[in-house]
Amino acid sequence: METSLHRQLKAHYAPDAARQEVVCDGYRIDAVSRGRLIEIQHGSLAAIRDKIAALLMEHKVTVVKPILASKVLIKLDKKNGTEVSRRMSPKRGQIYDLFEELVYFTRVFPHERLTLEVALVDVEETRYPGHGKRRRRRAGDFQIADQQLVRIVATHRFRKLADLRKLLPRELPATFHTGHLAESLKIQRGIAQRIAYCLRETGAIQMVGKVGNALVYRSTGRPAA
Repeated sequence: METSLHRQLKAHYAPDAARQEVVCDGYRIDAVSRGRLIEIQHGSLAAIRDKIAALLMEHKVTVVKPILASKVLIKLDKKNGTEVSRRMSPKRGQIYDLFEELVYFTRVFPHERLTLEVALVDVEETRYPGHGKRRRRRAGDFQIADQQLVRIVATHRFRKLADLRKLLPRELPATFHTGHLAESLKIQRGIAQRIAYCLRETGAIQMVGKVGNALVYRSTGRPAA
């Protein structure tokens, strides 16, 4: 079922309702605006990888990837019921969450006709109790009824490898490993490894050696020493 968030983002990127939910080359597309196909993907980029690759053969495409910067959780007593509480979720999204999905999209991005746009959004998420029989229901079990857009906090557009490289911290040494990356960004080493993998697979950085078990990289945007 389409969420309010998805409808609101379609309206944001293509205000003309007649240009929403169109069919192009046998594929249903969220919207068309100024000669560009717009696909809003809340789920995994892997699910649309082949579709986007096929469309890029003839069309300019923008893939919009929403990331939840913040979320207010609104609890109902039942489906379509009365609100009983609301609270702010402790989870916060950030631009580096993009790399959780980009790992499945490195064979498509970059492309001369492709723009990957990350929209950091604040939302309200309505929930109600669900999952299984009442006797077996756990305290944390719920169903999501809807997500509503509160505001778009920021957008980041990626068209070229240089756009990805801008996410690398400036204080990184000329050659670096994922430990440097994790320390500079104040993230877990596993997340830094995912970022490095995506940058390497897209060609934004290249492996130049090893220090112990750690792979060492250099930005392809920098001249070799």
